[in-house]
Amino acid sequence: MTLSTAKIFLTEKLAKIYDVGEEASIVRIVLEDAFQSRKSSAERILDRGEENLLIEIANRLVAGEPVQYVLGTADFFGLTFQVNPAVLIPRQETEELVAWVLEHLKTQSTVTPTLLDVGLGSGCIGITLKKKFPDLQLYGLEKSPAALEVARHNAARLLGEQPYTLLEGDILQVQDWGLFPPMNILVSNPPYIPQHERVLMPEQVLAHEPALALFVPDDDPLRFYRALAAFALATMLPGSVVFLECNEYNTQEVVILLQEMGLTKVEVRRDVSGKERMVKCILA
Repeated sequence: MTLSTAKIFLTEKLAKIYDVGEEASIVRIVLEDAFQSRKSSAERILDRGEENLLIEIANRLVAGEPVQYVLGTADFFGLTFQVNPAVLIPRQETEELVAWVLEHLKTQSTVTPTLLDVGLGSGCIGITLKKKFPDLQLYGLEKSPAALEVARHNAARLLGEQPYTLLEGDILQVQDWGLFPPMNILVSNPPYIPQHERVLMPEQVLAHEPALALFVPDDDPLRFYRALAAFALATMLPGSVVFLECNEYNTQEVVILLQEMGLTKVEVRRDVSGKERMVKCILA
């Protein structure tokens, strides 16, 4: 089997379950990441091991497993993160949140930025910010030991000897708030999908991505935003900035909550699709 026939094989397999655009994207990712095949690559014959790997990958994809979990990696903001089912697959909307935080960091000339990333997952938010802005003092909090292991591995691989602190803990538990020194930036992509919205979710996400990082109770969908705001008010310095990713269906409810709790200059930003997905606010 050659690279060309491997592409045809994968395309035919995936055409049964994906639309044309998504199928083409997955085929490209697999050939590039697993077989180092680019548009400029010369034609070559796959060895027996590569053929077996191709068949295994195809079978897992046909079964509905996300390509990022199949390959064990996901691209985010120009970096490659290792991922597994213990962590969410990084998404484009979160790249936009990171870009907004970077805009803020580039305006800071006198204060050393200290940032806490709450709900690390793969670590894509905090690690990317530290990679792009090395002067940042990075701290992270993650409830899931399995997810924390992934984040620490990504940090070691992408940040090398640069200092950072990633700890296990739960933002909903007040006793964990004392794990860190005072911060001047807080960023989080917390769980925000109410249980009743499960019907709107792709089956692929429901079957493979961690529910702990996705869902909140129907009777308290803003529980993490309330906890994050309370943490900020209790531990962060005046003038500190909070950045949050939100559910497009209740972003305005988040805004009202933050304002009622005493946070100021609450600003909403839309994502590339025009959906209200990010909020920024400041401690008075």
